[in-house]
Parts: sequence; C-alpha cells; structure tokens
Amino acid sequence: MSRRPSAFAPSALPTAIIGALPAIAAAVGFLALWELYADFSGIRPSILPAPSRVLAQGWINRQALIDNTWPTLSTTLAGFGCSLAVAFVFSVLMDFARPVRRALFPLFVISQTLPLVAIAPLVVLWFGFGLVPKILLVALVTFFPMLVALLQGYEATDKDIHELLISMKASRWRIFFLARLPSAQPYFFAGLRIAITYAVVGAIFAEYAGAAKGLGIYILNAKNNFRPDLVLAAVFVSAGLTLVLFAITVLLGHLAMPWRHTERPTSP
Repeated sequence: MSRRPSAFAPSALPTAIIGALPAIAAAVGFLALWELYADFSGIRPSILPAPSRVLAQGWINRQALIDNTWPTLSTTLAGFGCSLAVAFVFSVLMDFARPVRRALFPLFVISQTLPLVAIAPLVVLWFGFGLVPKILLVALVTFFPMLVALLQGYEATDKDIHELLISMKASRWRIFFLARLPSAQPYFFAGLRIAITYAVVGAIFAEYAGAAKGLGIYILNAKNNFRPDLVLAAVFVSAGLTLVLFAITVLLGHLAMPWRHTERPTSP
C-alpha cells in the first residue's frame, strides 16, 4: 500500500528555501546599493540614513518598537477577524439572494474608492480614540477582497456536482455546504493572502488618525522629531510583521488544502 506524501515532507523545506533565493538576493542587492549610495553620495543621514544606521537605531530603540508593535498587531488581528466574519456573512447572503447582491455589490465597490487618509479622521471623530475605530478601518480595507474571493469561489462550483445534488433532492443549504463552500476554499485563501497585506497598513493609518500607541503613532512622532532612521526602522518592523502574517496565511492554506500540494504530476 503506497503512502501518501505529506504536504510538509522533509524535501519541501529545501525546495522552499531555493525558491526564495531570488527574492532574498534582490533584497540584499537593494540594501547594498542603498548602503553604498548613502555612504558615498554625500547625502546627510538626517535625509537618507543608510540601512546600517537604520538597523543600529532600531536595535537601540527596540523596546519602544516592541511596545508599539503589539497594539498594531492586536488592532490588525481584531479588525481582520471582524472583516472575515462580516465578509463571510455577506457572501452567503449575496449568494443566496441575487437581488441583494445586485443591490449591495455596487455600494461595496464605492466603499473601496474612499481615500483612507480622509476617512480615518472622520471615523475617529465619530467613534472616539479607542479600539473600535481602528478595527472598523482595518475591516474596511480588508473586507472587499475577501468578499470578492468568496463570491468567485461559489461561482466556481463544478456544474456536474451541482446538478447531481439537485437530482438527489438536496436542499439549497446542503448544496451550499457540500459543493459551493468547498469550491470556494482556494479562492478564500487567495483573498486571505491579499487582504492580510492590507491589514497592517490599515491599522497604521488608523493609528495615524488618533492613537496613544502603535507603529503609526511611532512613525508620526519620529517624523515630527526629524528622525528618518526611526521612521524607516518602524517601516521595516511593519514590513516584517506583514510578511509573518502572510506566511501564516500560506501555512493555513497548506494545512487546509494539502491535496493541492501533494497531488501534482511528477516528471518522468
């Protein structure tokens, strides 16, 4: 009896590392060029600090960066969780009731045209300086990609399976849970990867509008104190946070759909 390969076989790790080498090489090359330009162009560090200075100042101020990262992370996760729940509820409602979809979908499209930099102060003005406006802003940024991904996934249901379930007198809900919802899984995780990259940016913008702590307020204070090195250190932290959250969504996709990574044709 043949043993089914695991989605996380020992050979998968070296393959993933090899696949990441071009991106790592590009990042190292960019940082090296930046370092050389900052060192030899004569530009002042107060205008363009070298990456080595950014890393050094980030390490010196690591405790302040850590203290401001946790509020941003908690806002990101809370807002993203609310966004997922609301997107799923509306996707089901719009899938079951097409008139509701025709009525609401244009409104959701319009919501994505609103500039966050203009909406954020208003949301803070309406809901105060607590956690609620930040959660709402993160949800606003991440809601639409998840909604579109789910709706596309429902539409991708195999017609033969759909007709088979209808011929077996399956109810609308049963068809949804047995066919339409499983077919949306790949689309859901694709939307999840897109939305999570916006979540941290949304949280930082929300903190810009009004917060006591967070990477957004840290960046704002560093900018006002003419410390571009600390601004860039916070930017590096936010970028690293985004990459970690993105990697987690990729891992969740592997765990939820292992067959998409194990059932691949092998070369002769």
